[in-house]
Amino acid sequence: MVSANDLKRRSMIMIEGEPYQVTEVTIALPSARGASTMVRVKARHILNGMMCDKNFKAAEKFQEADIDIVEANFSYKDENTYYFMNQSTYETIGLSKTVVGDAAGYLIEELAVKIMMYKGVAVLLELPVIVHLKVIETEFASQQPGSAGGGTKSAILETGLSVKVPKYIAPGETVRVNTETGESSGRA
Repeated sequence: MVSANDLKRRSMIMIEGEPYQVTEVTIALPSARGASTMVRVKARHILNGMMCDKNFKAAEKFQEADIDIVEANFSYKDENTYYFMNQSTYETIGLSKTVVGDAAGYLIEELAVKIMMYKGVAVLLELPVIVHLKVIETEFASQQPGSAGGGTKSAILETGLSVKVPKYIAPGETVRVNTETGESSGRA
């Protein structure tokens, strides 16, 4: 059991008998005597992806969701499914496009990921914070006379993802991309 006061981003808890992943926690201190501390939680339902906003008293307790974390590597994809290899059993795990979602833009062969399993069903895909992706194409960035050379330009990466990169990045180079923000942070 975990108290509302101890909840953190990415905690997996049960709310009203359903599994949720906490996406944001805000603690509101009481402004009046005798009032209790309130914890505002934004959470995503693990099975259907629906978001909810709830307020709890700091002392309320939650059961932790029974989530198994499987370390896997991305192998390949077909029309509707992405396939990963479980690193401990070497079994193939298939995830639908809906489960993978926006993470598809960061998946390259052999990328190490974590797959969250709830009652034997893959429900969430967790990427590493930083991935290294090859630049396939960039837009032309003209240099203004007298400028210091800063700024960004659009680039298409090997997965088809479009990001802003520094002007000095050329096609064929590899860049670091933050999977949480979608931003490039320079050469890899």
